[in-house]
Amino acid sequence: MEVELKGIPVEKKETLNNLLEKYNYEFSQYDQAPFDDEGLFHYPYLDQYWSEAGRHPCFIIVDHKLAGFVLINRHGACDRPVNWSVAELFVSYPYRRKGVATIIMERIFKLHQGFWHIKYHPKNAANKIFWNKLVRSVSNGCYEIVEGNECYFDGTASQVLIFKI
Repeated sequence: MEVELKGIPVEKKETLNNLLEKYNYEFSQYDQAPFDDEGLFHYPYLDQYWSEAGRHPCFIIVDHKLAGFVLINRHGACDRPVNWSVAELFVSYPYRRKGVATIIMERIFKLHQGFWHIKYHPKNAANKIFWNKLVRSVSNGCYEIVEGNECYFDGTASQVLIFKI
């Protein structure tokens, strides 16, 4: 299996937006966020990934096929120091549970060293297990879990993994 991380040019912004709609629909089972009157979720920070320094939108490509995306930025999810943050990570169903997300994140951690924040919804059990297992491995067990600065749409406090690579 060939796994690639590919920066997203502004010309492919609409493709990313399409994937973000699917991602937000899936995530709404946890945060209960409704779509708007047009049936869309509208990711509020999309344009900033091409206009603000420190934001990195990337497609995940598996065997030459689009398999998902990852959005990295420098915005902290809590009051602790941060260099990098995973804003969103989405791997489509055909590529899940095959190690794709782990491969991609390990590559990203090698590219972007420093203090990391990874925020997750505590009701998303699979996500919680994935992130805790990965962070435990890449940080050699040196990480903390704290409550984030923001609550999700349903009022649930976010959980944030803090660690240094």
